[in-house]
Amino acid sequence: MALEGRVALVTGAGRGIGKAIAMTFAGEKAHVVVNDVCSRNELERVAKEVSAFNVESMAIQADVSQYDQVKEMISQIEKTFQRLDILVNNAGIIRRGNIETVTEEDWDQVIRVNLKGTFNCCKAVVDIMKRQRRGKIINVSSVAGKMGDITSAPGYGPSKAAIDGLTKTLARQLAQHGINVNGVAPHAIETEMSAEWSEEKRRSIIEAIPLKRLGKPEDVAEAVIFLSSDKADFITGEILDVNGGFFMD
Repeated sequence: MALEGRVALVTGAGRGIGKAIAMTFAGEKAHVVVNDVCSRNELERVAKEVSAFNVESMAIQADVSQYDQVKEMISQIEKTFQRLDILVNNAGIIRRGNIETVTEEDWDQVIRVNLKGTFNCCKAVVDIMKRQRRGKIINVSSVAGKMGDITSAPGYGPSKAAIDGLTKTLARQLAQHGINVNGVAPHAIETEMSAEWSEEKRRSIIEAIPLKRLGKPEDVAEAVIFLSSDKADFITGEILDVNGGFFMD
């Protein structure tokens, strides 16, 4: 297995894309730390599913928007595993509305979790990865960061566009230390959110995708696995689209 024995931290791993990423890492025989703000029991269930692959797992509740909690999480990981090879910044939220109806509180919360949370985790892992002279950071962005949000959520697209900018900035800064920083930009993935769509909305979204289907969480997970592997050692600063051809650049 390409990632056997490596240690990966996945934020927002309680369900959906984050959980799929954690499980796929486990399938590649990586040890996995799952993080979320969901209930402790829910997070422990995910960790138990991960450990079923005969790898070590660890569940840590922490709010990525709070740097002190993130720093403590990384400290726990280092004490347990003595290393951290891969960070996947998947934690994120969305708040619906438009520029007239969105509240300042909702805007600030989206920026805090999506952008500041990604920044906090990157900042907290740099020291350990520099000491290792190696590390992979993958930030989960969105097609909304490249073309603007299409789901009436005015804070979401800007937060993801900023994550893309942060990804490229850190890729330049950290390359000299053997740290690769990349992103993935999904669109229209089968999750709890898409399950709420009306049949009409579902059809219209699929019609706009050249591959004529919604993505699966595993599609995103496999892209993350690739960027985490030695096969991507000469790739940094890239935002990899996972959208069935909906947006091409």
